[in-house]
Amino acid sequence: MADTGLPPHWEVRHSNSKNLPYYFNALEKVSRWEPPAGTDTDKLKHYMAAHHSAGTRPGAAPGVPEGKIRAAHLLVKHRESRRPSSWREAEITRTKDEAMEIILAHEQKIQSGAVSLGELALTESDCSSARKRGDLGYFGKGDMQKEFEDAAFALKPGQMSGVVETASGLHLIERLE
Repeated sequence: MADTGLPPHWEVRHSNSKNLPYYFNALEKVSRWEPPAGTDTDKLKHYMAAHHSAGTRPGAAPGVPEGKIRAAHLLVKHRESRRPSSWREAEITRTKDEAMEIILAHEQKIQSGAVSLGELALTESDCSSARKRGDLGYFGKGDMQKEFEDAAFALKPGQMSGVVETASGLHLIERLE
């Protein structure tokens, strides 16, 4: 088995829902997005480059997986959302109408040029991707909820969607690549 550079009992796994690698400790049954303490980052970089990078299409930017796009989003959940809680609030009680008012105000701020979607996502998004400025990384067809996917794939790089409603809540989506 290739040397991942991870400490004992840790392995790299792949999240089907996010289409991203994550780190799993088989002994403690814990997982995390960031490499654990004690990781040899140089070895991990080489391992990830060899085992967790998809092929690229001819003429595509280096490192862009074939058939995939990259997008960021800002999510506002409401009490009818699939999981009405987030890193910001343990229990989200706002109505869908209140969530719509909030996201429309965010959209207005972004469109006015006062703030970018990424900057606003850092503090206002109800998704854990907030810490990455809403960046969801690369994903392909079938990786996201249909409404989200349809809207994201319809955008050109640099474009932002209007409000998109999914079972997770209300989104503004910006296509990055």
